[in-house]
Amino acid sequence: MLKIEELVHAYIHSHCDFEKEIVLTNYFQADWEADMLFIDAAGFSHEIEIKLSKSDFKNDFKKSYLNKDTGEKFLKHDKISCGDYVCNAFSFLLPMGMIEHTVIPEHCGIIEFYHNEDTWETEFYLIRKPKRVHEDSYWKLNDKDLFIRKMALNLLQRKLEIKGKHEELIFKNPFDIRKIK
Repeated sequence: MLKIEELVHAYIHSHCDFEKEIVLTNYFQADWEADMLFIDAAGFSHEIEIKLSKSDFKNDFKKSYLNKDTGEKFLKHDKISCGDYVCNAFSFLLPMGMIEHTVIPEHCGIIEFYHNEDTWETEFYLIRKPKRVHEDSYWKLNDKDLFIRKMALNLLQRKLEIKGKHEELIFKNPFDIRKIK
């Protein structure tokens, strides 16, 4: 069975130019985690959400956002489709034939994959390009300096997490400290 991490690895290494794009996986933005987020040199951003089951796909349309100021609740895909979302484009990456294309909203791109378990090769097929939901640069909607600081903090957290799994640390990892109630 293909793991999501293996699928992400196969996709980014066959479709990304690491010298021209920022490529992030499992990145939290807004109130949701992007399985893959790509930001090109011009600031155009594209989120790709991986769905490996029909139920997981259906649940994506139940995700909501609560505006802290007004208390209003918005569904994720309503925000995306009207352009009130940080990314310029949104796509689903799905197993070939899992979902009828007609049930996928028009603003969403569709990428299907076929994984050959005998050769362990994965092929990707662009079925429908995503629509640009707005023209604003990712950097117009997000503070680039804060973004870089968050990436540096994430790297430090991951380094300490990996080191802690492989060797005994002589200091407490500040990211492992749990709040005592």
